[in-house]
Amino acid sequence: MWRQLQTPFFTVLFIFLFLYVFSKLFGPIPFAVNSITTTKSDVFTVNGVGEVQAVPDTATFTVGVTQTAPTVEAAKDQITASTNKIITELKKLGVKETDIKTTNYNVYPNQDYTEGRNAITGYTATQQLEVTIDNVDLANKALDSATSNGANQISGVSFTIDDEEREKLEDQARRKAIADAKKKANSIADAAGVKLGRIINVWEDDSPQPGPYLQTKDAVGRGAADQPETDLQPGENTVRISISLSYETL
Repeated sequence: MWRQLQTPFFTVLFIFLFLYVFSKLFGPIPFAVNSITTTKSDVFTVNGVGEVQAVPDTATFTVGVTQTAPTVEAAKDQITASTNKIITELKKLGVKETDIKTTNYNVYPNQDYTEGRNAITGYTATQQLEVTIDNVDLANKALDSATSNGANQISGVSFTIDDEEREKLEDQARRKAIADAKKKANSIADAAGVKLGRIINVWEDDSPQPGPYLQTKDAVGRGAADQPETDLQPGENTVRISISLSYETL
C-alpha cells in the first residue's frame, strides 16, 4: 500500500518544494485573471421644449447727433451742446446717469474731389448715446425728448427682461421643458414597445435667444411742432428652454 502511494506523495512534495524554493529566489509567482466588463449601450434620447411669455420691463435705444461745420472745433462744439442738452432732459424725465452711455464719437473731414482736386469743405462730427430705461412706458417720452432736443439719428429700440426676472422665467420654462421631454419619452416608448430605465444624462441647449427689435416711427428730421408722439408697443417676449433627456433602456 505504501509503495503505491509513495510515488504520488513524493511527486506532490517535490512540486511544493519547487514552488517554495522558486518563490524564495524569484518572488511570488504572478497569476493573471482575465476580467470582462459588460456595459449596456442602449440609450433612448428625447427632446422637450418649454416656453414662458412675459411683458418686457426694460427698453434700450440709441440716439445720435450729427453736425457739420467749417472747422473741427465748431463741429465738436455743436454736437457737444446738443448731446449735453439731450442728456439733461433725459435726466429730468428720470433716466439714471449710469444708464446713459456714449457708444460712438467721430469727427471726419468732408472732402471735395471735383475737377481733380482734393479740398476739405468742412467737418462732420457724430456722437451716439445708448440709453437704457427700466420703465417701458417712459421709453416713448424719452425718444420724443431726444429728437426734440437735437437727436437726428435713431437706430431702433429693443425691449428686454431684466436679469432677475429672466432667471425666474427660465426656471419655469426649464421645468416645462423637462415635463414635456418626460411625457414625450413615455409616449414614444409605449408606442414602440420600449421599456425605459433611469435618466442617465440631461442636456440644456444654451444657445442665445434673439431679442425683439422694433424700429421707431419716422420722427427724425422733423420739427417738434409736426412730430407726433412716439408710440412703441413692447408686446411680449418669449423665454424658451430646450432640454434633452437620455434614458437607459431595459
